[in-house]
Amino acid sequence: MALDAATAVIAILAGSAPLHLIRVLSPLGCVIRPVTGLPQDLATDRGPLPACDLVVVEAGAQDPRAVLALIARVRSLAALARTPLLLIAPEDAEPVRREAAAAGATDVMAYPVDPFALRTRVGNLIELALARRAAEHQGRVAAHTVERAVVEAAAREREIIRRLMLAAEFRDDQAGGHLTRVAGCAIAIAEGLGLSEQEANDIAFASTMHDIGKISIPDHILMKPGALTEAEREEMKQHALRGYRMLHDSPSHLLQLASDIALTHHERWDGEGYPQGLRSTEIPLAGRIIAVADVFDALISERVYKKAWSLERARQHIEAHAGTHFDPDCVAAFVSRWSDIVVLIAEHPPESAAA
Repeated sequence: MALDAATAVIAILAGSAPLHLIRVLSPLGCVIRPVTGLPQDLATDRGPLPACDLVVVEAGAQDPRAVLALIARVRSLAALARTPLLLIAPEDAEPVRREAAAAGATDVMAYPVDPFALRTRVGNLIELALARRAAEHQGRVAAHTVERAVVEAAAREREIIRRLMLAAEFRDDQAGGHLTRVAGCAIAIAEGLGLSEQEANDIAFASTMHDIGKISIPDHILMKPGALTEAEREEMKQHALRGYRMLHDSPSHLLQLASDIALTHHERWDGEGYPQGLRSTEIPLAGRIIAVADVFDALISERVYKKAWSLERARQHIEAHAGTHFDPDCVAAFVSRWSDIVVLIAEHPPESAAA
């Protein structure tokens, strides 16, 4: 029987030196480590056990209850919880076979043991252990490979998003700062709502594409230095649906999240928003979060058609429109993280923003 003798280890637990078992099993070429005089200690957590691929317990004249306790002890050790365990029982093994199996024994043999039969049984159990070890190693390698592939895919997703944002910034040189502040506010609101760090970060990163549809808006509307006409406003509103269409059919979680945000960040809690007129929790949570963050940043930013509002005035506006324009829970989360938002704006101030 071909075994990996360089790595296969057999631990023999016995009341005295198991020389006869060592002689019988030596032809297998495994490392044999006898542990003698310790069954009681092992059963009460005081004795050591070597790392091994097979445990052989020679019951001998030991009290059957002590032997069962020893088997249970072996099984309680994390390193040996799945290691094959062979019990060599006294002449009449049937009374203990069921109890030994319940305690964790893989197999039971009874004296007198035929040397060939014992070697064959032990060889089969060792092969089982080595095959499982190889399978577990392959599983770890596969898991690492999958994990690395997931990390690389996530990095590619973020690279795509960053490049899309570069395209948006070519149309509006103030877009970068706006996206940074909206993303920071989104994290604050998401965390205030009790979302996980990963969920908050995903929403923030996806939020950087909330206005990606504006790359489809003609320059004479997007860059107009004044109020838009009714027709121009209707054309501007199309950026939400166009941004969604750019992103929605991607298998990427981040791009799907971004498509939801692009489509719904102009919806209102009372149903008076666009493009679908969704209301309340019909609006995805990410869209409701970005609605607050986007409007807040628009208020504190100077535009050709308006002056920048102070932070306090913008906050009061957000609070005053909880339950009409905004999700009240998102507004409460926004207010609960106000100190973080003030720091964010100080670190990334809008151009010409009011103090």
